[in-house]
Amino acid sequence: MANFNIDSKQQRTYDAIVIGSGISGGWAAKEFTEKGLKTLVIERGKSVTHIKDYPTTNKFPWEFEHRGQMPEAIKKDNPIISKCYAFKEDAAHFFVKDNEHPYVQEKPFDWIRGYQTGGKSLMWARHTQRWSDFDFEGPARDNFAVDWPIRYKDIAPWYSYVEKFVGISGNKDGLAELPDGEFLPPLELSCVEKHFKSKVAEKYNSDRNVIIARCAHITGNAQKFADQGRGQCQQRNLCQRGCPFGGYFSSNSSTLPWAEKTGNLTLINDAVVHSVIYDDEKEKATGVNVVDAITKETVEYYAPIIFVNASAFNTTLILLNSKSNRFPNGLGNDSGVLGKFIAFHIYRARISGKYEGFKDKANFGRRPTSSYIPRFRNVRKQETNFLRGYAAGFSAGRQKIQHTNDVMGAELKKNLLNPEYGPWRVGSHIMGETIPKEASQLTLDTARTDEWGIPLLKIDLDYDDNDEKMIADFFEQFTEMFEEAGFTDIQISDSKQAPGLDIHEMGGARMGKDPKTSILNKWNQLHACNNVYVTDGACMTSTSTQNPSLTYMALTARAVDHAINESKA
Repeated sequence: MANFNIDSKQQRTYDAIVIGSGISGGWAAKEFTEKGLKTLVIERGKSVTHIKDYPTTNKFPWEFEHRGQMPEAIKKDNPIISKCYAFKEDAAHFFVKDNEHPYVQEKPFDWIRGYQTGGKSLMWARHTQRWSDFDFEGPARDNFAVDWPIRYKDIAPWYSYVEKFVGISGNKDGLAELPDGEFLPPLELSCVEKHFKSKVAEKYNSDRNVIIARCAHITGNAQKFADQGRGQCQQRNLCQRGCPFGGYFSSNSSTLPWAEKTGNLTLINDAVVHSVIYDDEKEKATGVNVVDAITKETVEYYAPIIFVNASAFNTTLILLNSKSNRFPNGLGNDSGVLGKFIAFHIYRARISGKYEGFKDKANFGRRPTSSYIPRFRNVRKQETNFLRGYAAGFSAGRQKIQHTNDVMGAELKKNLLNPEYGPWRVGSHIMGETIPKEASQLTLDTARTDEWGIPLLKIDLDYDDNDEKMIADFFEQFTEMFEEAGFTDIQISDSKQAPGLDIHEMGGARMGKDPKTSILNKWNQLHACNNVYVTDGACMTSTSTQNPSLTYMALTARAVDHAINESKA
């Protein structure tokens, strides 16, 4: 950022400003620049260029000093981020360390962040499921949160638009609760997953389904992906390192390079957004205040359209910190709900077992995703003692039995070339929907600031009785399903992990029909400041059970289209 020319206001004025370069920010950049708008993307973290800045992407296991594991000293210094499954020697450089960006935990919350070009799109799990009307109608039907201002029909064409560009591998399963999309060839279920699928179908008819997960991986050759400079997924399953082939979707490999080709993109790094500037006389936002992450110098940038896509909690922080005479409690916060009604996904519960069948088969390769069981509880009617429901991942694998290799000659060759395998091991984990509550909230600690003069974020949320009942039901139902499939040695486990490790935090600036109970309208505009849009996780009214990133992308493309049409009008 320090090298960027900031001498005149004219040189710091753009047609649109996008805060954040992650999954939703990258899409905003693509859409604005492709349609001719000079666009500034502001990224608080370091610059990461596709391929060039993936230092570990082609390393072999023995090339890592600690064989991929993190030293105990680093774990001790980083007790929060060390809990993340991907915080290993090959990808640690993409994660925020605990002492770098402090926050306040009113209750335990493990906030997992990635501050760099592309944000967490470099390390995400890449599951991409559409929402259905069962999800968008949920709050109104079940009387929690507020009614979504949109329905599936409003976003369905934007799902298609996004999927065609991203590249989604999946199978058309014909499920009302999980609408089909624009799919590339699906990855294949293993023999044990197919067995589980058939047994579940026999027991529960069409009420429960085992499918291959839909994921953002290119599994078919197409010129549109080659035009992006992306190749087919090689199924290395080393995605968190950054993919040199562009086989999975990230802002770095797809939307940002696409935006750059237009000549309309300016991307600045190490630029921390302090607040959005609101002009009381013009009654609109006019720009943003930015602090240089390195020099701590401040500068203002200006644009008639501002998209806040800094990730759910940071977006909410920026809005809360954007105070003016008109908005003393945060930009657009007439309703007083800014920072409230946040929620997340439950990932605490797991179940495992083994299967003695298919002893003539083993799994090979590194399929980059699992199978998936869409939500089946409380879908068409309320049938349990808890609200909403859960989806689940499911996978099966067979490990080699380690032979002693302290032999030589023919015996060693025999051991290496003729491995024996143990039984098939199976496992599933919950992906549960939590209920947004007013008490689940984000606030600013005005007594403490970070090194850029921004108040620390206070996070206050926890599990509730509804979550505990849901977890108990998951254990009960999946134990029954595992037994039906002939699995044995069935074991359940509850990690009791704090919220946050799901990395699916949502809400804080929710959408809604009524300005008295929400922050954003059906187009993701602030009700009270309609040239500011929010399309990342902060905008979510409820969480559903599906991974949310595809919905963020679709909402972003839809919102940019609306913003451009509004500006023309």
